[in-house]
Amino acid sequence: MANDEQIFWKRLDGINAGMLGIRERMKLVPMSHYADPEARALWFITADGTDLVADVQGGAKDAIHIVGDASGKLFAQIEGRLELSEDREKLDEIWSSVASAWFEGGKEDPDLRLLRLSLTGAEIWSTTGGIGFLYQVAKANLTGAEPDIGDHFTLTF
Repeated sequence: MANDEQIFWKRLDGINAGMLGIRERMKLVPMSHYADPEARALWFITADGTDLVADVQGGAKDAIHIVGDASGKLFAQIEGRLELSEDREKLDEIWSSVASAWFEGGKEDPDLRLLRLSLTGAEIWSTTGGIGFLYQVAKANLTGAEPDIGDHFTLTF
């Protein structure tokens, strides 16, 4: 795995939600994701009857997931193919108290749906965040030089 991709997965690990939607509709909704670097995928637990489930009922669709962390260390536009999945092992692996709060019947709830976003690309802005960002802005204001606030790169999966 290339260094930029390692930075992406490491920083993404600290973020637990973003805005997900089907590219053709561009109606984004908040969703918690579960990162799977080895599969180069993100997983989502949702309910039957949602727009996302209806959109992919007939097969995978191009989708986008937008994330940003509170510390300002990562902002990313993640793209891929979103599809329904019946992978019970993956559901067992990612199941959490957060997911449990949404489904009265637990992992066996008949309304539960598992979605997989197989990543195709991402545009990433990775910054030092916090005090490092403030230092760069202050330095730029004193010296007139452009601040070095981090990296901007794209990934293809």
